[in-house]
Amino acid sequence: MDFHRASSYLVTASDDESIRLYDVANATYALCSIDVSICLKTINSKKYGVELVSFTSHPATVIYSSKNGWDESLRLLSLHDNKYLRYFRGHHDRVVSLSLCPRSECFVSGSLDRTVLLWDQRAEKCQGLLRVQGRPTTAYDDQGLVFAVAFGGYIRMFDARNYEKGPFEIFSVGGDLSDANAVKFSNDGRLMLLTTMDGHIHVLDSFRGTQLCTYNVKPVSSNFTLEASFSPEGMFVISGSGDGSVYAWSVRSGKEVASWISTDNEPPVIKWAPGSLMFVTGSSELSFWVPDLSKLGAYVGRK
Repeated sequence: MDFHRASSYLVTASDDESIRLYDVANATYALCSIDVSICLKTINSKKYGVELVSFTSHPATVIYSSKNGWDESLRLLSLHDNKYLRYFRGHHDRVVSLSLCPRSECFVSGSLDRTVLLWDQRAEKCQGLLRVQGRPTTAYDDQGLVFAVAFGGYIRMFDARNYEKGPFEIFSVGGDLSDANAVKFSNDGRLMLLTTMDGHIHVLDSFRGTQLCTYNVKPVSSNFTLEASFSPEGMFVISGSGDGSVYAWSVRSGKEVASWISTDNEPPVIKWAPGSLMFVTGSSELSFWVPDLSKLGAYVGRK
């Protein structure tokens, strides 16, 4: 799932082969499960399936990946009239990572075919190709100047304007060679995190590559992705787990500060709403999480 950067829209992709658009402006009043009245639209993708989905700069268009096993194209879809605006063909196996540049029309995708492709939304053919030695995950920083490609126990940093020259930095994640799942930058670009299939969440200084802390949760299977997300100010990390639970850690202390046990046995998708105190988890249901404001005053008073 993905939040639009400049609106109150949330888009989700689910195993029932549907894409749903929500307006979360009123969702903060939900205590647990989503109120279906804020679902604006449901679009089915029965022919191609759907796995990854991300907003473009426009709140009515998304790019999504297939999940049918025979067509690995990416698609630019108009949510307004349910029309495909462009197909992006180039991958030959399941796409496992999709990251859009926040400052331009570019995006990157990573696949189990061991390639990372660079695209321009205005052109069907890929603009660049990077070959990797493992399952890749990718992310742009908030300024769109740098993108990261993680695989095989390392994070490689590329200048988005001169990626042909290769990575300008390579950071190790302490010998963790399990498959990379998700790489993310904090909003201020100072921190980054990497999750791996063995249930590790590594937090690093994105300038020096120093490993600041590692959190551990239950491992996930190859069919799932271990998701984690920085809070908007970068002080906390929220993560799923292979047993379906959700955990929160303080980046400063490295300690767990909260956990929520789930009856689900699949790792939830997790996204923090931009500039908000709310984060969202998705598994068998979509849930919105907000702080108990009655306790917030007492907490701030103690600080």
